[in-house]
Amino acid sequence: MLNRVQMVNGSADLFRHVSADKAAFYRCIMAVFAAAKRLYRLQLRPDEVLAEAHWPEGRPRIEEVNAALAQLAAWGNLESQPDTARVASLNDFYRARFLYRLSQGGEAVETALAVFIQTLQRRAELQTVALEDITSRLHALQALVDEGASDVAKIHEVLRDLVRVFEGLAENAQDFMAGVARSIELQQAEAEAVAGYKRRLIDYLERFMGDLVRRSDSIASLILALAPSIDGLLERVAEREASDAAPGDEREQADARAQRLEAWRERWQGLRGWFLSTGHEPPQAELLRARGRSAIPQLLGAIAALNERRSGRSDRSADFRMLAGWFVDCADDGEAHRLARAAFALNPARHFALNTDADDALPASTRWADAPPLLIHPRLREYGEAAPRGALPRVRDRGEARALLAIQLAEESQQIEAARRRLATGIPTRLSEFGELDSHGFGLFLGLLGEALTEQAGPDATVERQTGDGLLHIRLEPADAAAHATIRTPLGSFAGRDHLITITPMQAA
Repeated sequence: MLNRVQMVNGSADLFRHVSADKAAFYRCIMAVFAAAKRLYRLQLRPDEVLAEAHWPEGRPRIEEVNAALAQLAAWGNLESQPDTARVASLNDFYRARFLYRLSQGGEAVETALAVFIQTLQRRAELQTVALEDITSRLHALQALVDEGASDVAKIHEVLRDLVRVFEGLAENAQDFMAGVARSIELQQAEAEAVAGYKRRLIDYLERFMGDLVRRSDSIASLILALAPSIDGLLERVAEREASDAAPGDEREQADARAQRLEAWRERWQGLRGWFLSTGHEPPQAELLRARGRSAIPQLLGAIAALNERRSGRSDRSADFRMLAGWFVDCADDGEAHRLARAAFALNPARHFALNTDADDALPASTRWADAPPLLIHPRLREYGEAAPRGALPRVRDRGEARALLAIQLAEESQQIEAARRRLATGIPTRLSEFGELDSHGFGLFLGLLGEALTEQAGPDATVERQTGDGLLHIRLEPADAAAHATIRTPLGSFAGRDHLITITPMQAA
């Protein structure tokens, strides 16, 4: 545990040059050593670093480079050793001269930073070629199974290529699903750039989605065909990989085989889950197609939002500058006053009628300065409203209106009751036998028919139910499908399939 803590503390020093005061200076030096590592150069002298580095702020002095190299060596990014190749005298021997090379930790930091920058700069891609490669690898694997080939190396090679291609496809698709809309770029783009990107994205999606739909079924069929024999193939490949494991006892060798077999099974399960449904989850290819289809509405929404922001943009300072120019162009003060009234809505407010007395009524065009003073009631100041002055209005006698309303209600009740007596006979009657109904009878009939039809399970089913007010019982039995009924009303004719209807008052029922 102590060694691990020391290792963590030491690794933290390896990244100190990234956030130090002279971080850009240190990164220039480390870039030289990373390039030398790629060219298989083992060591560099300070003067070589000074000559090969790209200094953004001008060429420094050799003393500054020596100090930076010593600091990087102290942090562990570089390793140094005395440079005795250029010693020509005893004084040269005692003078501090060093050769520098990347340390193991420094090389790991450079690799990590390169991967980090590459990941940030990578753009998501939908790899149509990867689908073709996956199909060809599965065909090759199926051919090996059909031939009964015992060449484990060939099977291993095909599976490695298949996994490599599939991992690239899955990784790029995941990145695409996470950032397809490119909302940050669209917010800053011009209208022409957005329109061009929209066309390219739609063409790109159509091409990939079409190929994905065409190849998904064939890939899924190949995976299902390989299902009976895939476990045996994975076991043979895992055993071949385990033969290169470090020497150990039988238990360690068995664990190595089990770990490699489990890793291959997870890879195959991931490939299967991409093109075949696993349990309740749809295939990942289906999710990718859905995400691709939703990308176009997202893009259109982003374009609409961009246009809305541009069309609805308000610049108050620009408006005032334009208004100032209009004031300068006014011919006289009268025109300037009219412009001010129109621009700032300086209209009279006499239409509010705060003066309730007839003597105080003034035209709406009267200036407030020319009008008599307005007396504000204290209640208006306190509560925001004021009771009108004067006597309270007389109570209106509504007896005549109530009597008229009672007469109308009685007449309507009599008409409805007459319609109920005509329809609610308790005798089965065909709709074609109703003949002509008045407006009240037809309204009652439509209400009863509507309540019955809501309970009908099918067009040929018989239905019975009680009305919502509990006064009538309805039984509706469809007649022959070819039978037709027409009911005439003052508003027109009501026609449809004939039914046998029985309407019975609940007391009789």
